[in-house]
Amino acid sequence: MAGKTLYDKLWQDHLVRQNDDGSALIYIDRHLLHEVTSPQAFEGLRIANRKPWRIDANLATPDHNVPTTERSSGVQGIADPVSRIQVQTLDDNCEAFGITEFKMNDLRQGIVHVVGPEQGATLPGMTVVCGDSHTSTHGAFATLAHGIGTSEVEHVLATQCLITKKMDNMLVRIDGQLGTGVTAKDVILHVIGVIGTAGGTGYAIEFGGSAMAGISMEGRMTICNMAIEAGARVGLVACDQVTIDYVKGRPYSPKGKNWDLAVEAWKDLVSDADAQFDAVVQVDAADIEPQVTWGTSPEMVTGVSGKVPNPEAQTDVTKREGYSRALQYMGLQADQDITTIQLDRVFIGSCTNSRIEDLREAAAVVKGRKVAATLKQALVVPGSGLVKAQAEAEGLDKVFIDAGIEWREPGCSMCLAMNPDKLGAGEHCASTSNRNFEGRQGFGGRTHLVSPAMAAAAAIAGHFVDVRELVKH
Repeated sequence: MAGKTLYDKLWQDHLVRQNDDGSALIYIDRHLLHEVTSPQAFEGLRIANRKPWRIDANLATPDHNVPTTERSSGVQGIADPVSRIQVQTLDDNCEAFGITEFKMNDLRQGIVHVVGPEQGATLPGMTVVCGDSHTSTHGAFATLAHGIGTSEVEHVLATQCLITKKMDNMLVRIDGQLGTGVTAKDVILHVIGVIGTAGGTGYAIEFGGSAMAGISMEGRMTICNMAIEAGARVGLVACDQVTIDYVKGRPYSPKGKNWDLAVEAWKDLVSDADAQFDAVVQVDAADIEPQVTWGTSPEMVTGVSGKVPNPEAQTDVTKREGYSRALQYMGLQADQDITTIQLDRVFIGSCTNSRIEDLREAAAVVKGRKVAATLKQALVVPGSGLVKAQAEAEGLDKVFIDAGIEWREPGCSMCLAMNPDKLGAGEHCASTSNRNFEGRQGFGGRTHLVSPAMAAAAAIAGHFVDVRELVKH
């Protein structure tokens, strides 16, 4: 009998029913909730006079709409009325239905994809869903995790199951040694540059290879977080000792004998040696340098030593037109050196890069330096209250503040312009987030996706620089 992939194992373990038309019903172990996609779902339960099927499988926290500055007056202090209503509605719904919520001023509050793993609410072997596309983040724990729509949020609340279809299997093998200054963010941006934003469509992508073994859990989360940007709903990394060490002792993790039993079961959460993948992509780690996106899609990316591409060099007409439009929107010239792109703002945060390791990386670059006088703003937004507290215990906040960088409260912040942190029209931003679409960070805003280290280096220089040069001195 042929071996199984990790995705196949997770699917089989949670399959409730397989229908002839290809649709299936799978069981969901963990349901994460935030304020944007849950109100209509809770309202649907009320209208149908239903209650959540398994209350303790749910965990909620507000993140998209919360302000990252002064919070002493709580929800009522949120200036925007729509944001205030969404956060208050989550509080009210969780209270009414008995669901655990880390409210805005709870130390444990934060971005839902940071909170789940740090609480141990995300565990190997689980199925994890959330009304948010970047739920793929949790696949770093050898889980089957992906975003769902609002009607599906209601369905999972009511039944603890999800109607879905099985995906094909893709293996992205990253072999070799990553160079100095090259991070997990650079790895995933490079992969997206190779396969394109539609390259993973219809697939669950497992990230493997010798380079992945040496990447921390936080780095793996960054890589799986952006699997959605490669067109896949699911990103996965096999369970190993790195995974087990990370989840041990966390609030929701198994304890005592249950821990030993769990670890034994988790050992099988790997693709079998003879498992067959529907597609395999090989990447040499040595080919990856610090990455910078120049356009309006994550696949429009190049190494920091590169240039903005020339649309005229593209033989594909659709691509040529897309490149031309992107350059016009971004205000860039064909063949312009990446290092000549001047910046207005720098944002370090988001569910992609707001964990403690990300903040340490950025702080190591800015320590003893000052942000460029030409910069309008640089801000660091930790992914949760616990990340913020740890960073402050390590003195990272002082490093940022001394450099002229704002130190904020946890939340999604400038990732998506759903709160007061936004770009102005025409402003260029070095961002550690995951999407650089037109208007993503504010109307007319121009987003360049980079790693925390590259964002920090850009803040010091006022334009893009190769962080490997900066850390030499």
